[in-house]
Amino acid sequence: MAGLNKVTVDDISVKGKKVLVRVDFNVPLKDGVITNDNRITAALPTIKKLVSDGGKVVLCSHLGKPKNGPEDKFSLAPAAARLAELLPETKVTFAKDDTVAGDNAKKAVADMNDGEIVVLENTRFRGAEETKNGEGFAKELAELVDGEVFVMDAFGSAHRAHASTAGVTKFVKETAVGYLMQKEINFLGNAVEDPVRPFVAILGGAKVADKLNVINNLIEKCDTLIIGGGMAYTFLKAQGREVGTSLVDDTKLDYCKEMIEKAAKAGKKLLLPVDTTVASAFPDPIDAEISVEVVEDIPADKMGLDIGTKTAEMYAEAVKSAKTVVWNGPMGVFENPVLAKGTIAVAKSLAETDATTIIGGGDSAAAVIQLGFADKMSHISTGGGASLEYLEGKVLPGIDVIADK
Repeated sequence: MAGLNKVTVDDISVKGKKVLVRVDFNVPLKDGVITNDNRITAALPTIKKLVSDGGKVVLCSHLGKPKNGPEDKFSLAPAAARLAELLPETKVTFAKDDTVAGDNAKKAVADMNDGEIVVLENTRFRGAEETKNGEGFAKELAELVDGEVFVMDAFGSAHRAHASTAGVTKFVKETAVGYLMQKEINFLGNAVEDPVRPFVAILGGAKVADKLNVINNLIEKCDTLIIGGGMAYTFLKAQGREVGTSLVDDTKLDYCKEMIEKAAKAGKKLLLPVDTTVASAFPDPIDAEISVEVVEDIPADKMGLDIGTKTAEMYAEAVKSAKTVVWNGPMGVFENPVLAKGTIAVAKSLAETDATTIIGGGDSAAAVIQLGFADKMSHISTGGGASLEYLEGKVLPGIDVIADK
């Protein structure tokens, strides 16, 4: 997987050609207003490159999870309007079209000049987008651009074999990845397959079940694996410790024992919390009575909700000498300021290291951005599920279908 050698937008000539670009404009909306436009700004380098090279750029994306065909609240109209604001020199047309690739879309594309943009309606307005028999829809999307060029730049959707992420490639002459995809492949792919060592992986989040294959794969690849978040308590219980009322997945205790043994056999360090921040219930209100207890002494009626101070220091120390760090999943209930200390400590230690630091999307990306450390990280992945599957060592369909160099 390392250094996947895919054709990129720098390898193709699009002058005078129609280019379908799968972007990730799945932005959060409140009452029709975009609350965070990161995903749109992240797509700009690829879009600008294709526009300045004289391509006719047709953008498609999903947004949210519409259930029964078109729903106004999931329209891509606000995303198209925001894109037009970000590219004032470029003509941006929104093709409102319930079938996504219907008459309005065809007319908008037919009227385009080189260096202009058409944004299509939400691909999930067509049920066929997500089905195995989405071939008809994939073909329609390809026909919009006369089967000329497809560029995949939506890493967050690359783990899904949908009509607009993978199916469409069967019906176009040229395929390439955009700059965003290229960056994800370089950082995540190389971190897992060919890391500069020492390589430290930090896994958090609530459930062991979500990270089974990631834990297994990373024990093989990394030098030190750090476990925090809710899933740490399943590991601690597997060691025979008392975890009070903490979140535990009893069906995964044997798995955790296996992983502890696997790490020991392979000579890898597996770090688990030595102390934990506890409260009597899941904290609501925010000023829940909390205390820090060593893991041997978690009271039977208390639950662990964040790593403790000694653990935070130990984890920060482990990161100091690293050359590559991958982090996926917060250390505690970071949305609550009282329980964010562990996550802040880990984020701070990553911000202060010289290592290549890769944040694997989802909650850890949200935490790093929210806590103000985003500009100190080498790479923050734009994909939650996609980055997890990449860290598991899976082949992602949206990458697999793109031509190799």
